[in-house]
Amino acid sequence: MPRAPVFAVCHGGGPMPVMNDPGHYELIKSMTTKVPSVLGLGTPSAPRAIVLVTAHWSERRPTISNGKNHKLYYDYGGFPAETYKLKYDAPGSPEVAGEVYELLEKAGMSPEMDSERGWDHGVFIPMLLINPKADIPIVQLSVLSTNSPAQHYAMGQALAPLRDSGVAIVGSGMPSFHNLRIMFSGGANDPGFKKRNKEWSDRLTATVKTEDVGERGKALEGWKEWVGAKEAHPIGGEEHFLPLVVCAGAGGQGKAEAFGDDMVGTKQFSYYWT
Repeated sequence: MPRAPVFAVCHGGGPMPVMNDPGHYELIKSMTTKVPSVLGLGTPSAPRAIVLVTAHWSERRPTISNGKNHKLYYDYGGFPAETYKLKYDAPGSPEVAGEVYELLEKAGMSPEMDSERGWDHGVFIPMLLINPKADIPIVQLSVLSTNSPAQHYAMGQALAPLRDSGVAIVGSGMPSFHNLRIMFSGGANDPGFKKRNKEWSDRLTATVKTEDVGERGKALEGWKEWVGAKEAHPIGGEEHFLPLVVCAGAGGQGKAEAFGDDMVGTKQFSYYWT
């Protein structure tokens, strides 16, 4: 079985990607073409399951969805009625959830199971585009309320062995930029912001592409001090950055690939390891 990839994706704004929002055009194209291709969907190298780390579930301990099936949790507001009737009927996997639990427990992270919580839109919105067939089991995994980059990187390192048994790891957030105030106020057009955000994005991409796994993790610990960090991920909204940190830990030794999509006037970067 080929080693499964790791992919940190931008899930977009609420259900807007599946509404074919014009501001999400490039993101939609990437999620319907690039991401499935890297994951090997529809080929013999397709993963046997996907562990999906979602920015929209934050807990004191890493918490794992372990039901055979999960309802959807429509954790957004103010959208058309049809967006509250979306379905994504992929199965869960208690077996893979158990493997995740064992790895995190072995790493001293005191994980918990949750068979009741629905899959939030950090799961079902990107997966409706990435794998509309819904034939790959999903295990949803929370981020940590500590917001600690070191803890999230260690979580990813603990999960990395899953890749050798054909389990892909997907981080769903907004890896390089999550500031809705700037995005929807027109602030993204400010020349000063553009300069700072480019410096931030360039540094983030260079750091994530660092080949040495120890050096990469150490560099990510200081991300809040980088130019543009507080605009890209304001205090209190860091959770959309954390799935990327988990993925960076799970990526292991070697260089990530990156690409950017224009989204509502901002450049959103996604990262993956194969």
